[in-house]
Amino acid sequence: MAKQAGDEVDQLFQIPLSEFTSARNTLTAKLKKEGDAERADRVKTLGKPSISAWVANQLYWRQRKPFERLLAAGEQFRQAQMAQLGGRSADLRAPLEARREALGELTGLAAEVLRNAGHPASPDTMRRVTTTLEALATYGEQPDAPQPGRLTADVDPPGFEALAALVPRGIDRVGHRQTPPRVIPFNHPKPQPRKRKTSDDKEEAKRQEAERRAREVEARKELREAELALADAKKTAARARAEMKTAAARAKAADKTKTALESRFEKLTAAAEAARQDARRVASHAEEAAQAVDDAERAVKIAREKLKG
Repeated sequence: MAKQAGDEVDQLFQIPLSEFTSARNTLTAKLKKEGDAERADRVKTLGKPSISAWVANQLYWRQRKPFERLLAAGEQFRQAQMAQLGGRSADLRAPLEARREALGELTGLAAEVLRNAGHPASPDTMRRVTTTLEALATYGEQPDAPQPGRLTADVDPPGFEALAALVPRGIDRVGHRQTPPRVIPFNHPKPQPRKRKTSDDKEEAKRQEAERRAREVEARKELREAELALADAKKTAARARAEMKTAAARAKAADKTKTALESRFEKLTAAAEAARQDARRVASHAEEAAQAVDDAERAVKIAREKLKG
């Protein structure tokens, strides 16, 4: 049974980061060939994940149980916060502790994912991975939360206002009725341009430049490895062709020798048969000569006996 495009897109976010772009382009071409131009266009627009987003995706796909514990603890913590904002008693300590434990476990697993993939677990990368995990835990299981497993960039936690809940109607201390509750929806915060200090801009520019250089170094490394692999493949192919020619020459010579030996064998067989026939003739003649000698000796004996008588 053929896999659905959704399953194939999920696979893009599970493979090594260096293979993402080529795999995405291959899937795009496949969908176009199958006549699914709409999905092909959507797949084509998928950006290559940042290293920290890629690690968060791997944790989702490979470490689902602790990841789900993190999301569940985040949702419980958010519900407890909503209850307190609504004036109800709620325990924040238990879900907060559960979230802390799940986050600590996933952080350790994230470092292991980086090491196994050959990426350095630098403090900056680990910080961004942790921030993304904390943000996912804060969003909890809301339908408009970022989709775990398909992240292409780091996730920032929502603002405090996004965590507000319904405030129940009641009577204040001076006997006035409070205004009706106001619902503040839990929406995915849209990115807003933030004013940064010049120093922040410089740091961000340095960070982006460092990431660009790291990507360039990685691309150059992949290119060198591909070129070396190509050179090795060409050498192997050349050796194989040379060995094939040598083997063909040997086979031709062996066939020639076989033909010559078969011809010689036939001649020798014929000569042997002729020699056997000659031997049989000579043996027959020898038997006849021996018989003649016996007959002559018998005749001489009879003649002598007659003379005596």
